[in-house]
Formats: sequence, C-alpha cells, structure tokens
Amino acid sequence: MQLTAGRTIEARALLFDMDGTLIDSRIAVERIWKAWCEQHGVDWHYVLPRLHGVRLADSVRSFAPPGTDLVAETAHLYKLELEQTDGIVPIPGAIDLLASLPADRWTIVTSADRELAEARLKSAGIAPPERMVCGDDVAHGKPDPEGYLEGARRFGVTAGESLVFEDAAAGIEAGMRAGARVIALAGDHPEELREGIEWVPDLTWLRFDGVVGDKVRLAVVR
Repeated sequence: MQLTAGRTIEARALLFDMDGTLIDSRIAVERIWKAWCEQHGVDWHYVLPRLHGVRLADSVRSFAPPGTDLVAETAHLYKLELEQTDGIVPIPGAIDLLASLPADRWTIVTSADRELAEARLKSAGIAPPERMVCGDDVAHGKPDPEGYLEGARRFGVTAGESLVFEDAAAGIEAGMRAGARVIALAGDHPEELREGIEWVPDLTWLRFDGVVGDKVRLAVVR
C-alpha cells in the first residue's frame, strides 16, 4: 500500500537500511558481480534478484559453484567493492531527511561490514551515524532479524517500537521478523513488493514533523 500525502507515521527509533534505501550503489555492485558471474559461469539473471540486501559472504556462499574457495572469493570481491565506489549517490531525499532528524533517534542497519559501509556512505556524502549496526556486528545477516533487533536494543527500545526503512526483500523480511513496522522504498519496482507492505517511492516523500512525546513523527508530503 503506497503511503499518501497527509499521513503521519511515528516511532521511538528509526532504523534505515543503507544500500538502496539511503544510497544507490547498484551500478558499482552489479558491475562487480556481473563480471564475477561471467568469470565463474554463474547465471547472472539468477543472481541479480537475489543479490541485494545480503551480506557479501552470504552471497558468495549462495552463488559460488561447488569447489570454489569461498574465503578467497569473498576477499577478492570485498576488495573490489571497497575500491570501486564510483557512481554511488544518495537516494533522493536522503540527505535532507537525515539532516533534519534528531541524531539520537535514527541509525543504519546494514549488511555491509563497517569498513565498506563507511566507504560507501562517504562516497554518497552521508556521515556514519552513532549506533550503526553493520554486517560484522551480527552473527546472522538479513533476512535474519538479528540486525534490527540489535538496532532497536541500542536505543533501549523494542523492535516493535521502531520503524524500519528497507528496499530489498531480504531486509523487508528481516524487519518484519523482528516485529518492526516496515516502510519500503519501492523506487520503480512497487510490483515486486509482497502484498500489504507500506511503501513510498523515495525519501522525498517524507518530512520530519517533530517529536511527539517519546516518538519521532514523519509526515508523508507527496
């Protein structure tokens, strides 16, 4: 269900995914992985819809042919992702929305490890927030809910008192399994969302509307 102008949403903590939600890293990531698929004889069209929102090591484990040195391939792809940050840009509305929010009410929960997350955020002009939860902070990556449960814990609230912003299926599932309310960033693919998910096209649709009691309020403005 697309959120429409005039609606407001409230939560005690705002938990944002990074790739696809705050920054657009698709060009860089897909360039690297497409070349990897061609090199290893892996079907790129199978990998693409399953690639985003998942930790790098988990993706290598899922897609690598039998007999592949998983540690070596993960290290190789990680090096490429650190080096190739050209084309990474903020999602429309991300910079303005984050700048308007109280710094102690939001953070990022990402599948990227801390070094990679900080490199991508820097490329997009976003300062890493306090309480950020990265892929190397959890034992289980998305779609497991551990990251969002940990993000809520760092604010001293429950996941049910939090609002999760996500774009990828794995992340949406993680937020829902944590018990949080999930708002999807659908971009140009709302038809790919599971039925019943609330969504907006991008972050230009949301505006900080103040703190009401112990909750941050966002208004839908488009």
